[in-house]
Parts: sequence; C-alpha cells; structure tokens
Amino acid sequence: MFFNKSLYLLFFIIFIASCNHLKGQDQPNTASPKMKQPLIQPHFLKVGDSVAIVAPSGILKAKTREIKQAIALLKSWGLHAKVGDNVFNQGGHFAGTDTERADDLQKALDNPNIKAIWCARGGYGTVRILDALDYTKFREHPKWVIGYSDITALHNQLHNEGYQTIHAIMCTSLTEDLEEIAENVESLKKAIMGSSLSYSFTGSTYNKPGIVTAPIVGGNLTILHSMLGSKTSIDTSGKILFFEEIGEYAYHIDRMLQSLKRAGYFRNLKGLMVGDISKIRKNTTEFGRTIEEIILDAVAEYDFPVTFNVPAGHEKDNRALILGEIIELTVTKDKSSINFKH
Repeated sequence: MFFNKSLYLLFFIIFIASCNHLKGQDQPNTASPKMKQPLIQPHFLKVGDSVAIVAPSGILKAKTREIKQAIALLKSWGLHAKVGDNVFNQGGHFAGTDTERADDLQKALDNPNIKAIWCARGGYGTVRILDALDYTKFREHPKWVIGYSDITALHNQLHNEGYQTIHAIMCTSLTEDLEEIAENVESLKKAIMGSSLSYSFTGSTYNKPGIVTAPIVGGNLTILHSMLGSKTSIDTSGKILFFEEIGEYAYHIDRMLQSLKRAGYFRNLKGLMVGDISKIRKNTTEFGRTIEEIILDAVAEYDFPVTFNVPAGHEKDNRALILGEIIELTVTKDKSSINFKH
C-alpha cells in the first residue's frame, strides 16, 4: 500500500512539473476540430448560374458604378447577378443595420439557386453578424463565398464549418478600365469556374526556401488576430498560412504576430505566405526593423518555408486564392510559385 501511494505521488509530481514547463510556451491551436478534415469544395460555376452580391460590412456610399460594373462583368461570363435588397442601405459606418446585412447574406446562403456569393466590399462589420448566421440550408447546397479584408471573418467561420472559400477582389475593387486589373479579374473567373490556377512571382532575399504541399488558410492579419480566443479562430496545424495587411504601425504588426505565435498558429505550420503589407504608418519612435524582419523574427524558431511578395492583398495586384484548397508552394530566393491542386 505504501509503495502504491509513493508511486502515485511520484506520477503526480511529474505531471505538475510538466505543466509548469509548458507555462509561458506558445500553446497548441485549439480552434474547431472541423478544420482537421479536408474542406468541402462547392461546385464550380457554369454558364447560366447565379451569383448574389451582398454587403456584409462597410457602407457602399457612391459605389453604384462598381456594382453595375460587377453585374456587367458577371453577365459577360454568362452568369446572372442578384443584388441583395439592402446593399445600398446606410447605417452609419455600415451598409445598413446588422439585421439588414445579415438578412441579405442569410437569403443568399439559403437560396439553392445561388452558386456563389460575391461580397461588395470590406471595411468593417462582418464580425457583428457572424453569430446571426445559420448554415443549415447552406450545407445542403454549398456555394462559394468571395471577398477579402474584413471578409476574412466570414472565411474563418466557413472554414470551421468545413468549406472552402475564395480570397479575391470584391465589387468595389473594380476599376473603370478593367485592363488595369486584368490578371485579378481573370484569376477570379478561373477560381469560380474551376480552371487551372497557378502563380509565379518575384522572390525576396528574406525568403526561406523550401517546397511544401498543404491546404492554404488565412486572410487579413488584423482579422485573424481579432478572432483569437473565439470559436471563429482557425486551426493552422498542417496548413500553409497566408496573411496581408494595410495601414498598420510596425509595432502593431509585431504585436499581432506575437499573439498568433503565443496562440500556437506557427507551431505545426507547414508554410507561410506573406502578401501585401502596405501603407505602414509612421510612429514617432522608429520600430527599428523592417516588416520582413518582424515577420521572420516571429517564426525564427520554426523550420518551414516563408515567401514574401505574394500577389494578394489591398494593392492593385490581388489574385484569387482558394482558401482551404491544397497547394504546392515552392520558395526560392529568386522566385516563388503557387500551384492549386483542384
């Protein structure tokens, strides 16, 4: 009996010591276990299909031209556009009230005749309606959801529901002369129509070379950071993480990356893709490191390829990325390439 008690005591001491050892280390990502499974890919669109245009976040003030242009673009691809009833509503910062924005999105999610949902713009506001959405009918008829920036919140939620989405230009991304963004437009068409999708882009002396094949996840860095600790935070284990950002201070980017690190986002990551990090704000005190150095410092202890200059983000060159899809990422100092496997 004494032996058994002593043995139990020894095991207990070892257990406590192990727990103390783990304190302060970056912890495993405990996001939804659904992300562990391959994500469901909605059917690619074909001529005659319908696309809903909705505005789940920022106000569309003086954006009538862009919406008309989006409708015309879809028509040129043989697709029909259905604009949400509340798209042009105004509710302060937002495109209508939370209820109005959620209602438009819910109707599009529920409608079996809608094959894709194209978000009109980003800004801020999607997070305010996430908990009002019901995916019961969506699961019966999955469809592509398209957008970037603030729409990252919706991408995250859908990924945790088990579905692929598309990080790509929105209606307000359309310029009067589409030739200016021809590659972006073509990449979106390829992504929703199921054509082969691949990119090759300029390398960087900061790149960490390597080749990896894994699903891609991510979006806007601020939104990824704001989802931490919630049920909408994503599981990055075994994935390639992509992020982009605009209009932040260097120290804030460092803060967000350190938060992702402490949350375990990098622990079992397979690769990192960095898109545009643009319009960095000037602080009164220089941070003392480039954005590339800040990023590499955050992932210094991990051995996975890192590529900069991914053509995606808030700048004009914003190519479509199928989030949740398996890609082959090849990184060298001179150039990098992405090949989607669908």
